[in-house]
Amino acid sequence: MATDIKDLTHAVEATAVMGLLRGRPRLLALGEPTHGEDALLDVRNELFRQLVEQQGYRTITIESDCLRGLLVDAYVTTGAGTLDEAMEKGFSHGWGASTANRELVRWMRAFNDGRPEADRVRFAGFDGPLEITGAESPREALTALHGYLSTRVDADLLDATCAAATLDRLLGPDDRWTHPDAMTDPSRSAGRSAEAAELRLLADDLVALLDTQGPHLIATSSRDDWDRARLYGRTATGLLRYHYWMADTSPERMTQLVSLRDRMMADNLLALAGADADAVGAAGPAAPADRAPVLVHAHNGHLQRGRSTMRMSGVPIEWWSAGAIVSAQLGARYAFLATALGTIRHRGVDAPPRDTVEGVLYARPEECSVVDARGLAASFGDLPPAPRVSPWFGYAPLDPAHLADVEGVVFVKDVREAGGV
Repeated sequence: MATDIKDLTHAVEATAVMGLLRGRPRLLALGEPTHGEDALLDVRNELFRQLVEQQGYRTITIESDCLRGLLVDAYVTTGAGTLDEAMEKGFSHGWGASTANRELVRWMRAFNDGRPEADRVRFAGFDGPLEITGAESPREALTALHGYLSTRVDADLLDATCAAATLDRLLGPDDRWTHPDAMTDPSRSAGRSAEAAELRLLADDLVALLDTQGPHLIATSSRDDWDRARLYGRTATGLLRYHYWMADTSPERMTQLVSLRDRMMADNLLALAGADADAVGAAGPAAPADRAPVLVHAHNGHLQRGRSTMRMSGVPIEWWSAGAIVSAQLGARYAFLATALGTIRHRGVDAPPRDTVEGVLYARPEECSVVDARGLAASFGDLPPAPRVSPWFGYAPLDPAHLADVEGVVFVKDVREAGGV
């Protein structure tokens, strides 16, 4: 069995991270300020390995499609399929092409080999089935939920709620939901059609049936089957809500879409933490307290506690991120480490100005380190650092105003291009 994900010069020690935390969170979130840099994912991989081997962590969840992630989880836990299939079909946003993600999946499968089921590491995506250019059809989530119920509840009861043929008729061809122009042209979206409106009601009824039959379903399902059914339900309702707002023509359209995406992320994170069971008073086949803690990895903007902002077509947009939503509900059971960096020279990001947070950290000798964010904020006193301005749109510098709401800052001094020196 492999013992290392990668021989790293830059690594963050799990013991140093845990020393910054006030307790043992259910969700430990590690953010990144840019996507697509394997050097940052290598740091994540090594930290996860240490958290698994030293701190009892058993799940990692990343900013990728929650339904596709089920394929990766099946591979790492049982060996179903192949590594190539898991990478090709189990990731969204193109993340499956990442060498570091491939190494993570390979290591997880090797770690699980020969281990009892209860001690295996798990993989999950926590993003919705969404891309920057649009959203998937709700077919997969709706039909999977219906299929789960069809084998476990009275057929007449299920048909009275929604027959499979009705779902198929209302869904129609998948390409009506995934038109490539729908993100920029609301008239191309099917989200406010008569069929979509009826599907929203039926999806809600199916989720209600899942809940009302909960005592029977929990008693007769494995924990994995129950968790997947809940996932299908919240994904179906979330996707239909997202499609509804894709068809909107008001100035609030994009604010609604980015807010709903983070809300879907938050719902998935709360489920991984067991907090969805806490909320309804039913722990399901296994109590939340029995769940091992989870490492969460995504962009800093999705995990921060502060309000998120960006400009689209010159218009400012503000919304609450998944991290803000989760933190409000979990309190100290959620912890956030923001990653900051010095340079990404192959992207035109050179050494940071000395009067920025990144500049202060860049002057330190360590190539990679984790620092107490609140202590760092206090060290600036009445002279707060200047915000760093990035010359590259794909990199978001750390907002100095957010330091007080972060447990720690992981600082990577130099991010080099894959194969670079």
